[in-house]
Amino acid sequence: MSILFLTTIIPRQQKMGSEVASQCFIDALKQKGHEVTVVGYMRQDDVFEPNSQEIVISKRYIETKKAKLYPIFWFIISLFKGIPYSAAKYYSSAYVKTIKSLVSSNQYDAIIIEHSQLGWLAPFIKNKDKLIFIAHNIEHEIYHYHFQKSSNLISKLIYKREARLIKRIEDKLVTGVRQVWALTEHDAKYFRGVKGAMGVKVFPLSPGSGKLPDKPINKKFDIGLIGSWLWKPNQEALHWFLQNVYPQLPNNLSIHVAGKGADWLIKEYPNIHYRGIVPNAQEFMAQAKVVAVPTLSGGGIQIKTLDAIASGSLLVATPVAMRGIPQPPLTVKVAKTSEEFTKLLVKATASSHHQETFHNAKNWYCLRRNKFFNEIDYAIKAI
Repeated sequence: MSILFLTTIIPRQQKMGSEVASQCFIDALKQKGHEVTVVGYMRQDDVFEPNSQEIVISKRYIETKKAKLYPIFWFIISLFKGIPYSAAKYYSSAYVKTIKSLVSSNQYDAIIIEHSQLGWLAPFIKNKDKLIFIAHNIEHEIYHYHFQKSSNLISKLIYKREARLIKRIEDKLVTGVRQVWALTEHDAKYFRGVKGAMGVKVFPLSPGSGKLPDKPINKKFDIGLIGSWLWKPNQEALHWFLQNVYPQLPNNLSIHVAGKGADWLIKEYPNIHYRGIVPNAQEFMAQAKVVAVPTLSGGGIQIKTLDAIASGSLLVATPVAMRGIPQPPLTVKVAKTSEEFTKLLVKATASSHHQETFHNAKNWYCLRRNKFFNEIDYAIKAI
């Protein structure tokens, strides 16, 4: 089958968790023999060359903090078009023109719109029976959460507007497509409840598609944490860990933190080593005796939880970090309190069953990946 995959960022480099998830869907479709044309933007600092199955609209600033004066421009577009700010970041006449040209000159068996921020593309696709919407999460719930948590009046107004407008787009997409693909039962329940919703399916997203090691990697430190620490839910999680878990841990445990945006950790804690961006996230997690995932908020499925499980290391996570992963392997322990989180971490660092842990995790990964591939193939053929 010929499939047009419309996304925000060409995900091949998988810099963010959402891009890892996007690439999982693309890989699943290709693995089953489907021809997938991916359309999206590149970041300004991306250096890879697009392949023959990737169509780049343009290079574009994405993260607001790095976008110079573009946020003002996006906000004006948001007001003028009556769309969320998070959608205005991706709006362009070039994207519209590209889609019109592609759908008029090619016979696609299915067209996928990924992310509600691209909902403004739907009116340019006439055949709704071929249309699929991939929802990584319920976007308006995330913005509503920030609205409730914010103490700044201007921020509250911005988040309230964002939640209202993104909900309008989500609900309209759900009722205007053939299928909705969700990542958690929580999200699917909401989408099924939207009046006029078509078929809503939940997929057991697999960990990243990179090749897993054939044997356990030697452990080089006790506890590992990884994430993009510029993202608010990750910032919240790291601060919670440092304030509530770290003081209870023995001082002789080595803690390594990887990922962008936590430079302030350098020399702040005697046994915490900040690694910044690591060349191989999977290898970093595999080198830890235990990976900590202290997520407290967010939506959809936690990609780094999946990747942490697949690394073969033990894992201690909060219930929020396990959303969308109802049947994890025995290598995973869930902690509801900081005291429980601390005890489980200490117990995990004392474990010597690395070989058994690795094989349990690898078997779980293979089963989940195959299930994901097969269910995606079944759903796309139903179109």
